[in-house]
Amino acid sequence: MFSIPEQFSSATKANLEAQFALFSSLTGKAFEGVEKIVELNLTAAKATLEESTATAKQLLSAKDPQEFFSLTAAQAQPGAEKAIAYGRHFAAITSGTQAEFSKAAEAQIAETNRKVISLVEEVSKNAPAGSENAVAIFKTAIGNANAGYEQFAKSSKQAVETLEANFASAVNQFTQAAEKVAPRAAQ
Repeated sequence: MFSIPEQFSSATKANLEAQFALFSSLTGKAFEGVEKIVELNLTAAKATLEESTATAKQLLSAKDPQEFFSLTAAQAQPGAEKAIAYGRHFAAITSGTQAEFSKAAEAQIAETNRKVISLVEEVSKNAPAGSENAVAIFKTAIGNANAGYEQFAKSSKQAVETLEANFASAVNQFTQAAEKVAPRAAQ
């Protein structure tokens, strides 16, 4: 049978190890997300450079101003569509990374809570007589902290969902505006 200080020491060590593992996992996920964004940006920059070169050649070969403006207008809608596709891809990457962060954090917090509750139960079994009120207060505090975390997690998820919905709405509005402007520019 362990003494109470040894139980807390063991629990603290296990908690620190779990936090380090979580930190390592989150750092890895962050780097994966950054890698994906860098790859997206490099691909977009390369494509933009190639398309700009081709467009410049077309514009320079225009025989008169009307052909020049016609070529310029023809580039408006594809450019807007590419910008929208980029924004959606970027949002998907960031949303996926955020979801992985949330999932890992929730799993870690749930495991830590389970360990803390188990430790409190074990310590309360070995607590000296007359300490029942202190143990009950401690258990209530842990329960309240868990309830607060759950509420925070729900609020965070709602905020992220609202942000994603607002982004999707903005992209759709931009798409609609681009679709209206492009045909007018071609005329």
